[in-house]
Amino acid sequence: MAFFGARDAQSLGGPLPDDPYALALGEERLVGDDQTVRFGSVRYSTPPSHAGTRVWCRVAGEELVITARTGRGAGEVARHRLSTPGSPRIADEHYPHHPGGNGPRQPRPRPRTEAAFLAIADGAGRWLAEAAASGAGRIRSKMARAVELAAVVGGDKVDAALGLAAIAGRFADGDLASIIDHLAAERAPGEVVIADEAHYVQPGTAGWARLGAEAGQ
Repeated sequence: MAFFGARDAQSLGGPLPDDPYALALGEERLVGDDQTVRFGSVRYSTPPSHAGTRVWCRVAGEELVITARTGRGAGEVARHRLSTPGSPRIADEHYPHHPGGNGPRQPRPRPRTEAAFLAIADGAGRWLAEAAASGAGRIRSKMARAVELAAVVGGDKVDAALGLAAIAGRFADGDLASIIDHLAAERAPGEVVIADEAHYVQPGTAGWARLGAEAGQ
């Protein structure tokens, strides 16, 4: 059996590339300012110095492998156990500049606001975890607004909107209300026209009558 080596590659037009084919590395992702990438609606941390750069993510068994370009070519820089939305994977060693590691900490809202917000349902907890991992601002005020909306339109509707916002990464001011309005519009029944003596599916014959009158002139 013949093997293809570096000498064969040179005879065909040049040396082998330093980096493997990009598709073999996985799906490309942009590292955020908080040193995390989003994969499968979950945040995974990366080592320092990768913020703002592009990396590749691929699933290997029960783990997510993150590969980046280094001074020696493409290489693995992080590996995490796969997680589910609402449960980000943050490695302490990736944040040595934080006291005691622990990466970007989740906010500690006022107990009363937090309790009322989390009481909405599971979507609230998922939203809080994802919002904190993404570095979203004004989390306390947004939680308070969600509690107010739940009292007006109902906790079930707000919970569903919070879950969608967490999955889609929408944490800006007004996003929650916009999603609630969108869900309400999608579920609103449309106008239904019943075909009876007053409403026919086929168009009328008035146009044909006019055409015949014009032809006889």
